Amino acid sequence: MPEHTPTTRRATPEDVPALARMLSRAFLDDPVAIWSCKPDDLRPKLLERFHAARLRQLLGEREVWTNPELSSVALWAPPGRWKTTPREDLSLARPGLHPRLLARAPLVIAGLLGLERRHPRDPPHWYLAMLATDPDAQGQGHGSAVLSPILKQCDTDGVAAFLESSKERNIDFYARHGFQVTHELRMPRGPKLWAMWRNPRP
Repeated sequence: MPEHTPTTRRATPEDVPALARMLSRAFLDDPVAIWSCKPDDLRPKLLERFHAARLRQLLGEREVWTNPELSSVALWAPPGRWKTTPREDLSLARPGLHPRLLARAPLVIAGLLGLERRHPRDPPHWYLAMLATDPDAQGQGHGSAVLSPILKQCDTDGVAAFLESSKERNIDFYARHGFQVTHELRMPRGPKLWAMWRNPRP
């Protein structure tokens, strides 16, 4: 564990390129990323473009938290703002419109929209859309640090939080921060995910 508490700050538009590259590295071996883009040679650039689009969408909420090194990031959607618009969906789908991926695109789009349909409507909650730490910086407390600002706000305001974990090994990490598995999800002909809910702590 680090000898000091890592510092955090809100991300800015200028951070998007570096954070998108970091997210691409962090999710390169993610089961959903592999399911979405099977060709290894296409996946890094596809992920970078996808994450850049998602970062730009959520930066407007001013709750994308990172650290000075841009080695970790948490993308949050505030209560009532987690649902993407058709225009946002198109922006997220665009990186997958590669000739080698077109045959798979309907399956991937259906899977991602299916996750949104199964997202809990009530009670109001913060949605952790994404959390990642650069592989070279993991195990140093950065992920916990970038989670902390919104989790503290959840506890102060008495508001819950929700996420979907695409890796079973991450469940224990989220459990240490108060999340509990509520149910399992599965992408069409693809990997399993774990829906996790966190009630505010007194």
